[in-house]
Amino acid sequence: MARRSVRGSVSYHAGQSAELCVASEYARRGYEIAQRRWRGAGGEVDLIARNAEGLVFVEVKKSRSFESAAIRISRRQMDRICASAAQYLEREPNGQLTNTRFDAALVDDSGAVQIIENAFGLA
Repeated sequence: MARRSVRGSVSYHAGQSAELCVASEYARRGYEIAQRRWRGAGGEVDLIARNAEGLVFVEVKKSRSFESAAIRISRRQMDRICASAAQYLEREPNGQLTNTRFDAALVDDSGAVQIIENAFGLA
């Protein structure tokens, strides 16, 4: 296997592992994972979690540290996720009036998870 594809495969599997860790954390907090890697017109949403209060659209980032993971979330990426979320909400009974939140879930090298609620509002 070429060096590039090995690196890509490792990154892909590390990303999947990070998403599983984050999904477990949301489940521990009482959320149901409604969708994983949901793709809309704007791009992919890593996780969509649901509880009695509404939906949470989650961007998962894995890096060596929480700080370096957070830096990797760009304004452009947030805009694409919001566009996909708007499309997803078309399927919800309350549509765009559905209570929603956009979180960043950061995973460091040790596998620790840090969730930043309403992260997109901070940018």
